[in-house]
Amino acid sequence: MENKPKIAIIYDFDKTLSPKDMQAYGYISKLGVNDDEFWKMCEEFCMKNACDRILGYMYYMLKTYKEKGITLTKNFLIDCGKNIELYKGVESWFERINKYGKKLNVDIEHYIVSSGIKEMIQGTSIAKYFKEIYAGYYVYDSENHPIWPALAINYTNKTQYLYRINKGILNVFDDSINDSMPHELRPVPFTNMIYIGDSLTDIPCMRLVMKNGGYSIGVFQQDHKNKNYLKKLITENRINYVVESDYSENSEIENLVKEIIQTVKHTENLKYFTQKQKSEIE
Repeated sequence: MENKPKIAIIYDFDKTLSPKDMQAYGYISKLGVNDDEFWKMCEEFCMKNACDRILGYMYYMLKTYKEKGITLTKNFLIDCGKNIELYKGVESWFERINKYGKKLNVDIEHYIVSSGIKEMIQGTSIAKYFKEIYAGYYVYDSENHPIWPALAINYTNKTQYLYRINKGILNVFDDSINDSMPHELRPVPFTNMIYIGDSLTDIPCMRLVMKNGGYSIGVFQQDHKNKNYLKKLITENRINYVVESDYSENSEIENLVKEIIQTVKHTENLKYFTQKQKSEIE
């Protein structure tokens, strides 16, 4: 019986794969302020202008560099990404999980859905492992200076990208995402999705995946306030699991994800067996 199901593992980025917001790795320091001061200024700007927080901070990033007379380019943002610190085990995580999927004859795809900056994520050592990176990015002028947010992803419109993965319509400009598609024709059923996030902004995605039979995992740093918050989400049936953000070999999250992959594989095998019998009878 030949059956090769597809599983999508979808990650938030900041504090899910990395311990800090990505802007902390080279961007903010040039402004002469610390991380907390920068985000406080962003929040004040958004409040004053009744601005969407994601669009607001993306614009504020451009505004502050311009006021300081600092040249900002696409390459600089990518270079900032090269400095991003990753959680323990993340760099080898993708090859380990892909190898396990291959062993079980499962096709594993990895995606990012983040409110961060795409160019920074593209600069990381792990960017090559993602089939798509859905994150905010800029419009650039002829000299590669960012001039305006081209795309911003906030906590509510994050869910759009889960439907894109579900239907296999990955291009953000493809409006056919809203067309009807029979569930049996969708390349990645929600039951074959694993969403990994860390905070309040991930709840819509976590809830959507979970209520449609997929798996939502909350990750926390030891001694961080989000640990108790994520545990509260389990009691409210808004998330499946909570684990520490250690992606090392044989870590809790690795063993959990492998268990989920096995479960999906077995479920898909049984579905395939049913369909095979039906076709033989017909």
